[in-house]
Amino acid sequence: MQNWNAALQRGLIGGATSSILSTVALAALGKKEVGSAYAPTNAVSHWIYGDKAARHSGPSMRYTIPGYLIHHASATFWSILFERFAGKYLDRKTPVGMLTASAATAAFACFADYQLTPKRLQPGYEKHLSKPSLAIVYAGFALGLAAGAALMRRK
Repeated sequence: MQNWNAALQRGLIGGATSSILSTVALAALGKKEVGSAYAPTNAVSHWIYGDKAARHSGPSMRYTIPGYLIHHASATFWSILFERFAGKYLDRKTPVGMLTASAATAAFACFADYQLTPKRLQPGYEKHLSKPSLAIVYAGFALGLAAGAALMRRK
């Protein structure tokens, strides 16, 4: 188990990589399913703006930027926990270990997002994406966690 300081430092990198990869997936799948690369990210800002955010499909300072920042903060939160509690497995630097730990973390994040979190604080992109697409988004998140962990451990 990593100490909190190491987990925070490493988690910032994993948060960035997982946020970027999952946002790319959100944009690509949003474009494919609802014709808008921005709608899924805009929907995240429903935390601030309510259902209006989910109905906005274009790029927007009001919805897209806060939506991405909330998504990024959430990815960073999960990445810090990932580093804190899976760090000893990640330090072994085995691809299978990193991918297994990141997949487990992404699966738990998905469970927490949709089963433990009140509807008002759920991600919001489920309003635009199918369940198979959500699985791809969380897979992108897992790959981003693994990539961040690998980047922090390369020498």
